[in-house]
Amino acid sequence: MEEGGDYRRWDELIPDALGLIFKNLSLNEILTVIPRVCKSWGKAVIGPYCWQEIDIEDWSKERCFPGDVDRMLRMLITRSAGSLRKLSVSGTGLHDDEIFSFIADHAGSVHTLRLPRSEITDPIVESIAGRLSTLSFLDLSYCNRIGAHALEAIGKNCKMLLGLCRNMHPVDTAGKSSLDDEAHAIALTMSKLRRLEMSYHLVSTQSVLEIIYSCPELEFLDLRGCHHAKLDEKFLEERYPKLKVLGPDVVDQYERNEWEEYSDFSDFSEYLAWEFVAGEVGDHYDNESLDEMWDDEGRLEDLELRFYEGIEDAGLYGWPPSP
Repeated sequence: MEEGGDYRRWDELIPDALGLIFKNLSLNEILTVIPRVCKSWGKAVIGPYCWQEIDIEDWSKERCFPGDVDRMLRMLITRSAGSLRKLSVSGTGLHDDEIFSFIADHAGSVHTLRLPRSEITDPIVESIAGRLSTLSFLDLSYCNRIGAHALEAIGKNCKMLLGLCRNMHPVDTAGKSSLDDEAHAIALTMSKLRRLEMSYHLVSTQSVLEIIYSCPELEFLDLRGCHHAKLDEKFLEERYPKLKVLGPDVVDQYERNEWEEYSDFSDFSEYLAWEFVAGEVGDHYDNESLDEMWDDEGRLEDLELRFYEGIEDAGLYGWPPSP
């Protein structure tokens, strides 16, 4: 900082402060624009400070090739250097057992995990559930290849779980038999739940009541489209005044709020530099790796994250304009 100056230069900000700023940018901007501004910003991008919360759900929905999602996940999770707290990715490209195992191997500090529409199966969940013990929120909506066995494994291993999304699409449940076994697994193993979403499940009234009885801390239950469940509203108001039940009738579109209030680590600003082991962070800041990223962008080009320098209509391709 210059003598007598009131402000610190942008390129002199510490990496964790830059991470707080960059998290407000899009994935494309962080990976293609920020590294070209200056080397100190490039350091922040390849270090863990920008990747404690990884949300590529929207980006992954547009990928035509599953390999793109796999490679992006591996690159960003590796950059997080064990500091990952939240991961959100649409599972249309997640079908390989190895990527789920990779996520679990790096989930030691993860509290929020969203894997909607993934191809995850019961055997995979049973094999990795023990490594997801820190989870407080899990989204496995529209995952058609898992069932009661997977939910039971999660409940037995994720004792801190407070929120579960297990919504289904009405097309996927049409003509199928009852899913009461999933409701029973939830009631049996997830007694601390405060929020549960299971819209369009084929569950009976008895199964829903079993969940309500077994989860005394439950505050929100989404039963939209669960037309087999017939609940007595007066009974629920008298016995469970703190419980809000949405559905079974679908009256209008319900806008789901981000479920963060039950996570102790929902605020990105809490993840500061001193949380990292100095040796691990240092591995990300060696000059050789930085210069490699600065001069060679083959990895990003392989993922179709290109920098459209001098192209006036770059916005038509969904990328940010050149600075």
